[in-house]
Amino acid sequence: MSAPTRRALLKAAPALLFTGCTPPAITTPLVKKSATVRDMTAVHDFHASRDGAGVTIRRALGHRDLPALDPFLMLDEIRSDRPDEFQAGFPQHPHRGFETVSYVLAGAFEHRDSVGNHGRIGAGAAQWMTAGRGIVHEEMPQPQDDGELWAFQLWVNLPAAEKMTKPRYQELGPETIPTLQVDDAQVRLVAGELAGKRGPVDGVTVKPLVMDVTLAAGAAMRQHIACDLASFAYVLDGAVQLGSDGRELRKGQIGVLGHGDTLALSSDAGARLLVLAGRPLREPVARRGPFVMNTDEELRQAFADYRSGRLLG
Repeated sequence: MSAPTRRALLKAAPALLFTGCTPPAITTPLVKKSATVRDMTAVHDFHASRDGAGVTIRRALGHRDLPALDPFLMLDEIRSDRPDEFQAGFPQHPHRGFETVSYVLAGAFEHRDSVGNHGRIGAGAAQWMTAGRGIVHEEMPQPQDDGELWAFQLWVNLPAAEKMTKPRYQELGPETIPTLQVDDAQVRLVAGELAGKRGPVDGVTVKPLVMDVTLAAGAAMRQHIACDLASFAYVLDGAVQLGSDGRELRKGQIGVLGHGDTLALSSDAGARLLVLAGRPLREPVARRGPFVMNTDEELRQAFADYRSGRLLG
């Protein structure tokens, strides 16, 4: 008989002991229990759309079937080697009340805002921008030499107490994002804590975990994720099996992960995916266009401030 593979051992391994927690709606005291693997509770395909000045996007989160996953508001993927699908970019536009996260895998984005900030987000880099009380900026794509552009933008909500804070940027060069070996998986840790390491993002209330995970054929990964965080996975390439039942998630699909404290995933033929988690805010959301506030009155004020030129950091 041949020796069992590492993948088989990982899938069959007894659950590690963690401090478990009950679902958010239940107030039973915390108890010590075996790890609970997060299973997928919903699967959705991306919605093809256009944004900005006509950029072709794949909207994984923030469409009619999956409007949001508190605290996450939107996830868009841009992936094309056709300039006509992205070169018009995202000319000047405002934001208030949330954070935008740009993550670039191929090509670059030139970024410029209304208070004089300017920079380039290149391949392998990320930018975490806290819009706070207001910013007006533009993001213009620059393909790599072979013409490809591959990037993501994530919107993360801010709590009511921080919606009118001063805007700030966290510019995260490729060299600041650690690459870890976790079981069989290679993980780029953009934000959060994993295997004793920290990603470069700090000072974010929702305690985000942002992982870019690569699995070779036959690989598996099992990792603790705090059970008070909402979590989802989005597959960039290939297909992955998630949860205790090994349900498959394919390229271009987003899987909402249910309650639990353990992420378990594997891939038969290899895969790459984003795994995200964050602490829900559980606050009212009033959202229209580029503004995300808590009430309709706050939204009306945001539009009035923008029209009058007062929506500036």
